[in-house]
Amino acid sequence: MKEKESSRLHPETLAIRTGIHRTQEQEHSEALFLTSSFVFDSAEEAADRFAGRAPGNIYARFTNPTLRALEERLAAMEGAEDCVATASGMAACLTVCMGTLQAGDHIVASRSLFGTTVQLLQKILGRFGVETSFVPLTDLDAWRAALRPSTRMLFLETPSNPLTEVGDLTALAELAHGHDALLVVDNCFCTPILQQPLAFGADLVLHSNTKYIDGQGRTLGGAICGSKALLEGPRNFVRTAGTSLSPFNAWVQCKGLETLALRMERHCANAAILAQWLQDRPEVEQVYYPGLADHPQADLVRKQQRLPGGILSFAVRGGQPTAWTLMDQLTLFSRTANLGDAKSTITHPASTTHSRISPEERAAAGIGDGLLRLSVGLEHVEDLRADLENAFCALSA
Repeated sequence: MKEKESSRLHPETLAIRTGIHRTQEQEHSEALFLTSSFVFDSAEEAADRFAGRAPGNIYARFTNPTLRALEERLAAMEGAEDCVATASGMAACLTVCMGTLQAGDHIVASRSLFGTTVQLLQKILGRFGVETSFVPLTDLDAWRAALRPSTRMLFLETPSNPLTEVGDLTALAELAHGHDALLVVDNCFCTPILQQPLAFGADLVLHSNTKYIDGQGRTLGGAICGSKALLEGPRNFVRTAGTSLSPFNAWVQCKGLETLALRMERHCANAAILAQWLQDRPEVEQVYYPGLADHPQADLVRKQQRLPGGILSFAVRGGQPTAWTLMDQLTLFSRTANLGDAKSTITHPASTTHSRISPEERAAAGIGDGLLRLSVGLEHVEDLRADLENAFCALSA
């Protein structure tokens, strides 16, 4: 598909029609290239490909047609010039940092991040001379105050995990660019169907393809979208360090993208109904969902997102004992830390996804012991509501 033609198409169409390069067999579905290497017609051709003088595939660690199909598709959907696929969402986080930063650089990051991302920024990158300051996601003054002469990156996820706080992408982009820093946005919760951070000034967008892009909990994968120039470093890191996505996983995720728009509509519709219902439960202290009228950034949600998303969290009275008991009474919600699946899932962040950060850090991020996170799936919403109601009733039985 030509670039001018693709620029006029909607993300739903790009998810199906971009990145198709048929072989001589003229297959309709994307081909799956399960090969570790590619052969050359001559020694000269091999030398030219390795030197970058001639196009063509070399080795599946960094060149594979199936991966390229996924990369082209995601780039088109995000409105990006290029995309680099990685082995997982965390591999994407590592790759973007290792490919753009060096010892002595400084990151300002949202305090409201996935627990493993905090570990990566704080404990691993810190060992190699890259420092990170964590600030409240919605406090622009705190972001501004944390800037240093050595700040090279502002990093956030919006909506955040697990409290669904929303960062002001336009304001943060202006802040980053005024300081000659990059704005990097984790778009996992929204996907390019609901939100395109590059359109609001972000420089690089990250995905955990493991979540909504796959959509059925089958594979691991990640991606980084942005300009060719900014992705040169991350692409070279993937080539050298091998944080690359497998061709099979890329093929599965290509097929996942074809139904992403339809699935996101259902995820959002189900989540909105459950969020409103949970607000009226006496056992619930607070519900966190971007689609609620009383969400603190409701206006910003409408500006940046097409729909509120399929993730919600709620805090129950009674802390961890009540939260765990409620979880154990559910029969339709899978007790697993994954999200973005066709199957609805539930997790207790304080003891799972955010268990490796300190109690003080969890408290600062607003993650209490009574907090539960739901990834609302594609089941009939009345069945999901009945499952939750039965679990609540069992608390007082």
